[in-house]
Amino acid sequence: MSRYIPALSFRWLTPLYDPLLKWVMREETFKRKLVQQANIQSKMKVLDLGCGTGTLTLMLKRAYPEAQITGLDGDPEVLGIARDKTRGADIQWDEGFASSLPYPDSTFDRVVTSLVIHHLVTDDKRRAFKEIFRILKPLGELHVLDFGSPHSSITRFMTTYMRRLEETADNFDGQIPLFVTKAGFGEVKEAQNFVSIFGPLSLWRAVKGD
Repeated sequence: MSRYIPALSFRWLTPLYDPLLKWVMREETFKRKLVQQANIQSKMKVLDLGCGTGTLTLMLKRAYPEAQITGLDGDPEVLGIARDKTRGADIQWDEGFASSLPYPDSTFDRVVTSLVIHHLVTDDKRRAFKEIFRILKPLGELHVLDFGSPHSSITRFMTTYMRRLEETADNFDGQIPLFVTKAGFGEVKEAQNFVSIFGPLSLWRAVKGD
């Protein structure tokens, strides 16, 4: 059964989400890498999956103003924050879940997602990647930024505690590329990795075949 985990796990913490990511996790640093890696071209249709309060969505629109940007999230409260924060920007906001996306097959050229996958239980992770594969056009690309395998003794130590929180164990155990591959993608690659205060982060790229 699908289980929805709101931002920061508890709904009463939602107002703290933006300040925490900005000042503690340095979100703009690694989200800029995600935006650059997505390599979006003019007129492309792009989905920010699990857009939260719209920080990444707005960064995408500012970097690629000619692209058609959509932000989707399952939490109407954070979508309200996103709409207020991005007032005046030409962004489409939709409500829905990663495991059952409300779009036809082959809709988007790019799907990007940041710090969302670790919220999902294992079965929903698998469903989400299959859904992403379905809604991407042939040769479309998936770009994922989330917790990943540790690459040092320090990050291995950090994961011993963090793996107990939410559904991060799959991420820390290196399962995300496997789930993506089993969903049908080729060329699944960890392009970069980072260290955050909460543990190791990875940036993956995957391509849907033609």
